[in-house]
Amino acid sequence: MRLKLKQIIWSWRGVLIAAPTAAVLVILLRLAGALQFLEWSALDLFFRIAPSESVDPRIIIVGIDESDVRNLNWPITDTALSNLVAKIRQQQPRAIGLDIARDLPVDPGRRDLYQTFSTTPNLFGVEKVPDRDTFGKAALNERINPPPVLKRLKQVAAANLVFDSDAKVRRGLLSLESPDTNEFLLGLGLQTALVYLAKEDKVPHPEAINPERFESNDGGYVNADRGGHQILINYRRGEQPFRTVSMLDVMNDRIPKDLMRNRIVFVGVTAISLKDTFITPLDFGSQTPGVVIHAHIASQLLSGVLGDRAFIKTWSEPMEWLWIIVWTFLGAAPVWVGRHGNTKTSQDRESKLKGLTAMMLTSTNVLSPLSLILLAGTLIGSCYIAFLGGWWIPLVPALMGFGGGMAIALGYVARTAAEIRAQFGRYLTSTVVASLLEHPEGLKFGGERREVTILMCDLRGFSSTSESLPPEEVVKILNIFLGHMTEVIDDYQGTIDEFIGDAILAIFGAPIQQPDDAIRAVACAVAMQQAMEPVNAKIAELNLPEIAMGIGLNSGEVVVGNIGSQTRAKYAVVGSHVNLTSRIESYTVGGQILISESTFQKAGDIVQTYGHMQVEPKGVKQPITIYDVSGVAGEYNLFLRSQENKFVTLKQPIPVQYKVIEDKHLDDVMFSGKLMRLSDRAAELEVDRTLLPLSNIRIHATNLDLSNPTDPVISTVPEYEIYAKVLDKKVDAPNCAYVHFTSMPAAAKDWLSKILTQADLYQ
Repeated sequence: MRLKLKQIIWSWRGVLIAAPTAAVLVILLRLAGALQFLEWSALDLFFRIAPSESVDPRIIIVGIDESDVRNLNWPITDTALSNLVAKIRQQQPRAIGLDIARDLPVDPGRRDLYQTFSTTPNLFGVEKVPDRDTFGKAALNERINPPPVLKRLKQVAAANLVFDSDAKVRRGLLSLESPDTNEFLLGLGLQTALVYLAKEDKVPHPEAINPERFESNDGGYVNADRGGHQILINYRRGEQPFRTVSMLDVMNDRIPKDLMRNRIVFVGVTAISLKDTFITPLDFGSQTPGVVIHAHIASQLLSGVLGDRAFIKTWSEPMEWLWIIVWTFLGAAPVWVGRHGNTKTSQDRESKLKGLTAMMLTSTNVLSPLSLILLAGTLIGSCYIAFLGGWWIPLVPALMGFGGGMAIALGYVARTAAEIRAQFGRYLTSTVVASLLEHPEGLKFGGERREVTILMCDLRGFSSTSESLPPEEVVKILNIFLGHMTEVIDDYQGTIDEFIGDAILAIFGAPIQQPDDAIRAVACAVAMQQAMEPVNAKIAELNLPEIAMGIGLNSGEVVVGNIGSQTRAKYAVVGSHVNLTSRIESYTVGGQILISESTFQKAGDIVQTYGHMQVEPKGVKQPITIYDVSGVAGEYNLFLRSQENKFVTLKQPIPVQYKVIEDKHLDDVMFSGKLMRLSDRAAELEVDRTLLPLSNIRIHATNLDLSNPTDPVISTVPEYEIYAKVLDKKVDAPNCAYVHFTSMPAAAKDWLSKILTQADLYQ
């Protein structure tokens, strides 16, 4: 169970890193208040784009508009106001909300106005309660007192509005306590709604004052002032949410006689010139009169209690955090899953990208724009639908979490891709990797015919050397060798097809084809041989034996592409020219480069050689010509060191035995011979049979004690095994073959060294 859990965690590590990271960042930003304005803006947008609603028939607004101001002057007299209230009272409304500050008389008509107020029990005037300042003290200069007669009759409501830091009114006050008098007041909207609901027999009276109370961190708010009983106002959408008539129309009886019957009537200023207007979420370049805002609050209370419209509700903070976290996972998961491409089922994976390269590809091409639009649209749509149902669900934090999760996951994938690219670059040149990243079609199964130059290198006699070394030492040698060679091949823009033990197969011309593929391949081969000097220097520091490399090159048409099965594939080269390259490489000795006729022709005259020979590789019908490269002139100007052997003629020939190696298998027959002339790399071997040029042999040196030159045959020195290749070079002595040593143990090297340092005794 634990192992399975570890596997699941590992397989989803990108999501488990990206999503929580994005969620924490977004939640911290939200708690710091950095997203508050954006969340308000999202809520405002939902209000403006929501479908229009019908006019609330329970509310009438008598607005004092610009025409009324011009005809009646402002402020209107007590007589005019008294007549207006009397006209409204005649229509028998359930409640009248007078949103006009009237603490001082405006003669004439003061007595008449007080009389009208006294005889209208369902009329409520307003007072402006002072707000508290920063130090908690009442700002008394902001108080506006109500008419004294209404104060005595306790027919007064608070006209206060709650402003957010962007000066918009999104919250409504149902009740509050005056900081200077400690009086408890109901808001004008709630006061009038209570009177209306009192006549609704089906509705229990207490329900009207129990909407969900606003708290400091509700919705998109952070540490907001929650003084009094506040609610989030669910504004009624539409150009005319309430029936509005002018003051003059009412006073001149130009309205229906029963227009206000059993309704709430709000009286207030609607003229813009009187500056009693405020910005609400519904406004875009305009403002809403304060009396209309009070009407919205009353309408919301009536609708919420009577059940035809919902109050705006919010989730608890833990629920909102969970919502944000879910969307960070939804942002990160498709990126992480998509890094391997799209798969229909485990049996249908034709479009699945493979292995390391897949992760690199997805760092730049993970999700289509349509997928992003659909996911973002789902988030926005779900929040909008919830809003229509009366829920304010965080949109901006969730959207940021979605984008943040996706961005962090992409960054993680890209970082992993960069690391893998560095690892993968050991096998493919960076140009090839970039090509595969930019052209994913190169990873599709199948291949194409392409003219390429193939390079194969191999360590001469390394198999026998590795047998005498611990595996750890063998790996050290290979890592040093392969590391240097990989860098050289990359410098010359070659593609490493694969490592085959101590051999490397590289191609020039795929997946990127260039006119100078052949000459770059030859130059690369020369540079690789030159790099063997620092390779052996590093190996010597570890007290390990020196190594030598042979390189073969061939040019021709092959098939290159993504080859393999649905579960494992590789970018590879296939064709007879690959096999021919391997055959050419097998003819080399350490430090040698052999190229085919086709490569020689394609590379041109700047390739310089020691000479050429004809060979008959196995599986090839006709003999071919191969060239022994000495260097490359022109812009590369690379040349191999001269490998002339300084031979010592032995006064006393050294008897040996040898076996011929055919296709890496030793013949059973042992032949006898003698070492006649000797150098540190080669020898002239007297044989009793003809040895074909380029054949491989294993020499067994007989026991010979060189410490006593006068009697060299008596010895306790063990037998040495030396691998060599027969070269087609002229020798002075008859019945002799020129052999180049390809591998020998360290003891044999010491033995030969003693012979060469004591040349005067043996020649």
